[in-house]
Order: sequence, then structure tokens, then C-alpha cells
Amino acid sequence: MERAGPIGRTAALVLGVLLLHLAFVLSYVGALHAPEPDRIPLAVVAPDDARAEVVRRLDTLPGAPLDPLHRAADEAEARRAVERRAVDGALLVDGAGTTDTLLVASGGGTALSEALTAVVARAGEAEGRSLRTVDVAPTADGDPRGVSSFYLVVGWCVGGYLCAAALGLTLGPRPEGTRHALPRLLVLAGYAVVGGVGGAVIAGPVLGALPGSVAALGALGALVVFATGALMFALQGLFGLAGIGLALLLVVVLGNPSAGGAFPYPLLPAFWQAIGPALIPGAGVWTARSIAYFDGRSTATPVLVLAIWAVAGAALTLLLARLRAARPGRLRLP
Repeated sequence: MERAGPIGRTAALVLGVLLLHLAFVLSYVGALHAPEPDRIPLAVVAPDDARAEVVRRLDTLPGAPLDPLHRAADEAEARRAVERRAVDGALLVDGAGTTDTLLVASGGGTALSEALTAVVARAGEAEGRSLRTVDVAPTADGDPRGVSSFYLVVGWCVGGYLCAAALGLTLGPRPEGTRHALPRLLVLAGYAVVGGVGGAVIAGPVLGALPGSVAALGALGALVVFATGALMFALQGLFGLAGIGLALLLVVVLGNPSAGGAFPYPLLPAFWQAIGPALIPGAGVWTARSIAYFDGRSTATPVLVLAIWAVAGAALTLLLARLRAARPGRLRLP
């Protein structure tokens, strides 16, 4: 009987690891095994007498790969829409000839720009038209596939949860009182600044993998690292060491394949498209690409998402620590 407790806990731990392992396989393979274009946002510029038919034809392609309902008055407006990430491409229909122009932005993910080009080119060939492609936000020479931002964000997330897990393992997963919880958050904050800036310097000046402002990327990195670590602190406060597994579930198992790294959102299945922008990796990847290739445009929402994770994680960590210190004899947290 004396060994039943430890054996039961060990069995539960092994079962939890197995479930996390299988969830990892399911999420990554499910999200990435068969990328298909799904309603890629596309602006269409065409002569008034032809535009409705062009849009109808693109909107009714088998499998609905395009969302061509975004209107632009002219090429300049269409280009601005692509550059500010309102759409992923813009088709300029030549009313006087048979060669159309497609504006793409490979900085948002080369897999997406290639898929969009292939779909639009096939649709044009069926009508006897050819296609010229113009990349208005090309990737850097050191980032030819446009995935360096994804791996940078993954590195930041790894740093955040490893730091929080190490502190939880050495100091205990559930701090008693804010006088124990606050120093952990301060250590995490310092670590986040160094790790965020360090990652930006490595990806930028050292390796030449990402262009853009090193300061902006460093600030983003600090926010990603802190948000990830604060999330793990909060889940450890709620569930003890099991919180480490739950944090990995949210960040690694669900967050990484839905982040739009290897395959941007319009190439992912619906479930991963839906959750990606709300999770730390997805918000981080979108912002990193915007900083590197789009002059920091379209970052307000993903930065807000990261800030919510960071503030909520830190606040919950402090609240749980205070409650445990205030009612140590009666409080029963999981």
C-alpha cells in the first residue's frame, strides 16, 4: 500500500506524457501534411465591364482557393493593400491585352505567394491569358523560404518556457506569496530582454537571416519570451508541475503548427487557421514578418494578443501566490 501512491503518480505522469506526445504528432501532421489554398485574400483591379466576371470566375474555382472580393480602384491602391497586409495578393487585369499582373509579397511566406501564383496562373490559362508576377515585399537573401521569422519565434518561446520551468523545478512550482512570486517574474523579465535582443541580433546582423529593425525585433522577442514564461508560471501555480505540460500543449503542440511559419494561415486547415492568431507563436510570427518585410505594418492586433498573454500570466501568477499565502491552511488549489 505504501508504494501505491508513488506508482499511481508515476503512471499518471507517463500517461500524461504519452497523451502530449500523441497530441504533438496529431497537431503537426494534421496541420502540415497537406497544405491547400483556402480563401486566400486577393484584390482585383479590372476594367469596369470585366471586373464582375473576373471576380465571379475566381470566386467559384473548385475548392474555393481564393477570396477575390477585395476591391481596389487602381494598381497603386492594390499595391498598398498588399504592402499593409490587408490582402495576400492583387490581380491587375489588362483590359487591352492578354497578360495580367499579379502582385504578391513573399515576405509573408513564400509558400503562400507560390500557391497564390499557381492558382491564379491556372485560372488564367483556362481563359487563354498569361500571368506576370511582381513581388512587392520579397524575402531577404538570407531568408529565401521566408521561415526565419518562424524559427526565431520558436527559439524565443523555447527560452521562455525553459526559464520558467527551470525556476519552477528549483524553487517549487507554486510560490507562497507575492514576495516569492514577484522575484520570479523579475528574473523572467530580465531574461526576456536579454533573450529577445540576443535572438534579434543573431537573426539580423550576425546571420543576415532577417532584415528590419533590430530594436523592434528585440522588443518583440522580449514580449514573446515573457508572455511564454508568464503563461507557464500561471499554469504551474494552478496545476503544479503538470502546468509545464499544459503550457507545452498551448505553445508547442497547438501554437507552433498553427503559427503560419512553414505554411501561412490560408494554407492551413480551418482549425489551425482559427487558433493560430490567438496563440503566442502565431502572433509572434505575424509581427516578426511585418517588422522584417512590411515596415512594421499590421502589428497592432498581434502585439495586443501577446500583451494579453503576458499581463494575464503575470497577474494570475501573483494572484495565486497571494491566495496561497493568505489561506495556507484552507486554500485547496488543484
